[in-house]
Amino acid sequence: MTGFTTLRNYESRHLRGDLIGGLTVTAYLVPQVMAYSTLAGLPAQVGLWIIILTLVAYFFIGTSRLLSSGPESTTALLTAATLAPLAIGDSGRYAALAALLALLCGGFALIAWALRLGFIGDALSKPVLVGYMAGVAVIMIMSQLGKITGINVSGDSFFTDLKSFAANVTWSSLSWASLIMGVTVTILLIVLSNKFPKLPTPLIVIAGAAIVTSLFDLSHHGVTTVGTIATGIPTPSFAGISSSDVTMMLIPAFGVFIVGYTDNLLTGRMFGDRHRHHIDANKELLALGVGNIVSGVAHGFPVSSSASRATLGEAVGARTQLYSLVAAGGTLIILFGFSGVLASFPLAALGGVVAYAALRLVDVAEFRRLCGFRKREFLLAISAAAAVLIFDILWGVLFAIALSVLELLTRVARPHAAILGQVPDVPGWHDITDYTHTQQIPGLLVFRYDSPLFFANANDFVSKCEAAVDNCDPMPKWMLLNMEANVEVDITGLDALERLRSHCERAGVVLALVRVKHEVELDLMRHGVGGRIGPKRIFPTLPTAVLAYQAEQSGDLG
Repeated sequence: MTGFTTLRNYESRHLRGDLIGGLTVTAYLVPQVMAYSTLAGLPAQVGLWIIILTLVAYFFIGTSRLLSSGPESTTALLTAATLAPLAIGDSGRYAALAALLALLCGGFALIAWALRLGFIGDALSKPVLVGYMAGVAVIMIMSQLGKITGINVSGDSFFTDLKSFAANVTWSSLSWASLIMGVTVTILLIVLSNKFPKLPTPLIVIAGAAIVTSLFDLSHHGVTTVGTIATGIPTPSFAGISSSDVTMMLIPAFGVFIVGYTDNLLTGRMFGDRHRHHIDANKELLALGVGNIVSGVAHGFPVSSSASRATLGEAVGARTQLYSLVAAGGTLIILFGFSGVLASFPLAALGGVVAYAALRLVDVAEFRRLCGFRKREFLLAISAAAAVLIFDILWGVLFAIALSVLELLTRVARPHAAILGQVPDVPGWHDITDYTHTQQIPGLLVFRYDSPLFFANANDFVSKCEAAVDNCDPMPKWMLLNMEANVEVDITGLDALERLRSHCERAGVVLALVRVKHEVELDLMRHGVGGRIGPKRIFPTLPTAVLAYQAEQSGDLG
């Protein structure tokens, strides 16, 4: 259900909470999105225009009642990482490329929506996502060192930035006023946000920093402010953008799209589970696509969603997307009516906001949980974090996706397999290694392979099945393959099943199948292996298969 649909059936009991939530989020998001704009390498006011437009767009299309669409730290950093080597100091070209990146992200999202590919939001496993975010957090903090310390930091990756900072930092070159302000802002945000979760802490802290800067004339002591805020409506301009630029940006745009959509879906589902409303994964693709198209047309940069804005709105009573409309209206008023105040915000303080956001991305508790659950999961998280730092954030995205896919393949390519038996007083059939008193029916080998049957595990399937047959003493009369876990098959997997059938035939063993899904049975017949096994050897349940085996053996004995 979209925000617009909710508004048509609006419950008046939510009005007070939505109004307070919208106004509170307005006060919170203004310094936040300004900080994210500078993180993306663009003027601070760009984020204000983007947040207004994307909040309104999401209201009409999005399916989460609380998700706050707009600029977000990860996509902002991805923008900077993509464009820094390409714009070569040309601010006009940089802005055009940022808008192009947003349009391409939006295009990928719309294509995925048209193809109903909502499941791609699950492309990053939890350990990989936790590690990836931690790596991003380290790069975010590194990207703000120049603003916070006043040191000239030039580089296009984490290690080159670190090398540049180390080479340029000296006791005398540090801007102590900027450093103290940036660190103080970060510490205050950490402390006050935990103590007073319902307050717009960033605005309070940034306003305080602006007042301190003005009172003590810190602009003459190395503290740089935002400066003049352009309030004119942004107009799209793509002068100087060539087809080669579009081609070059496709892979980075796809990476930004995957990260943005994953973030949207995870955040939306979190609030959906909490408040019992459904998130439509495919409609979220449409909402993300439209949001990025709008951002690109407004000369912005790729957008996603902010969990912190939504959490704050929820904490003060927001329950529907009306709060986003209120926040959009409030931001518009601030942009036109208080641009002079915004211009006085110190960049070091905005850098402190980004550093605070980065620290929130490092989920220490989740790292501990992964380590306690399974070391392999923990090492996946560490590998993803290291990949972001070593290969940089863009290739780190693709590495993280590849790592998730590789993890999946290792699980399904070599899955658990078991010989099954019966246990006295325990219903059903069970892995014979799980119980000490498992009983098997003489001459009947019941085997289960716990995975879809496809190209990646076809050889493993045949090897395990043949080993189970060959290692039986005496040789079984029947091999009954329990296919309840083989919910999907491809032609390579069915070729493997044919190899098993031939092996059993040569060994004088009958191959029979049980608990075959209807769709899989149709595939068996289309392939031909089902016909060679024979419809009479395919059974719906284990009891019917056992009865058929026992009847055949009784007939042979008779």
